[in-house]
Amino acid sequence: MELKPNQVRLMMLKVADAIIEAEPMLSQADRDLGDGDHGLGMQRGMEAVKVQLEKLEPTTVEQVFATTGTAMMTSMGGASGAIFGTLFRAGGKALATAGRFDPPDLPLFLEAAAEGIMKRGGAKPGDKTMLDALVPAAEKAKEVTNLPLPEALTAIAAAAEAGKEASKAMIAQFGRAKTLGEACIGFPDAGACSVVVMLNAMRDFVQA
Repeated sequence: MELKPNQVRLMMLKVADAIIEAEPMLSQADRDLGDGDHGLGMQRGMEAVKVQLEKLEPTTVEQVFATTGTAMMTSMGGASGAIFGTLFRAGGKALATAGRFDPPDLPLFLEAAAEGIMKRGGAKPGDKTMLDALVPAAEKAKEVTNLPLPEALTAIAAAAEAGKEASKAMIAQFGRAKTLGEACIGFPDAGACSVVVMLNAMRDFVQA
């Protein structure tokens, strides 16, 4: 199974809807650790993504992801807009030559996304950020390139979920949560929660 550019567009519309629906959970996750605006920011970003994707007639996979990232950057502002915008723009750039989206593209996309974020924000795995879900997902993606797309995305989403759960035990090194010190133990990073929602939505799309 592989997705053509327009199917990737439809998949990202599903991702946008999933994030919008998850706003209360994402806001609560951020309230537990910071200022509570992550969910609303992600909701605003994905509403902007939907406006752009609904009128897009993509000829490449990269176009879909670049459009997604740019819409998030321009509508959200702040650190989350830059980070999640970079996720899709850097990930999409790695697929510049791809006319479709299939399992071997997944590690290219996720690794480039993680590298772009690390370069932009200076965080690394273990700092209690969205990288703690994204990097395990990228590592799992390298192991499942020979599986069909639904099975590959199921394994990748599960790896992201495990990474998000592991972030509960970490002490935050960035953002408002950094000021909490050990008080942030027991709560997952809100950005990691967003990564899990997005990958679960991708999995659900290809399984439908």
